[in-house]
Amino acid sequence: MPQTVIKDAEDRMSKAISALKKNLSTLRAGRANPALLDKVNVDYYGSPTPINQMANVSVPEPRLIIIQPWDKTQLGPIEKAIMKSDLGLTPTNDGNVIRLMIPALTEERRAELVKLVKKEGEEAKIAIRNIRRDANDAFKKLQKDGMISEDDLKRNQDVMQKSTDNFTSQVDRTVQDKEKEIMEV
Repeated sequence: MPQTVIKDAEDRMSKAISALKKNLSTLRAGRANPALLDKVNVDYYGSPTPINQMANVSVPEPRLIIIQPWDKTQLGPIEKAIMKSDLGLTPTNDGNVIRLMIPALTEERRAELVKLVKKEGEEAKIAIRNIRRDANDAFKKLQKDGMISEDDLKRNQDVMQKSTDNFTSQVDRTVQDKEKEIMEV
C-alpha cells in the first residue's frame, strides 16, 4: 500500500517537471524555436486551433520562423493571432508565408526572462512539496488505520523526502540551463 502512494507521488512529481520544461520551452531566448508558437491559438472556423495544427512551422535560420499555412485563407487570422499574443513579435506576410524575425534580446529583457524562469521554477518546487505533503498525509492515515507501523511511517516519509530532494534538484538544473540559454548572447 505505501509503495503505491510513493509511486503515485513520484509520477505526479515527474509530471510537474514535464510541465515546467514545457512552460520554459515557450519562453523566447533570442533564438527561433517552433515551441514559441505553442500557446498561440487561431480562430479556425469557430474553434481555437494551435498554429502547428494548421500550418508548417519551420526554422530555416537561428532568428527566423516561417509559418506556411495549408489553407492560404488563414494567413490573416494567423497573423492577427500572433499580433494579439504576448510574444512581442511582428509577423510579415508575403501572401504565401508568414515570417517571424526574432530580435536579439536586450539586457533588460534577459533579466525579466530570468525572473520569469525563476518564478516558474519556484512554482514547480511548490507543486513538488505539495505532492510530498499529500503522500505524507496518506502515510499518516495508513498508520492511524493500523495498516503500517510507526517505523514504516518514518521509513516511507524518508523515502518521500529523498524523492522530493531529487525532483527539486531536477527543477534547479532545468532552471539553471534555461537561465544560461537566456543569458547567452
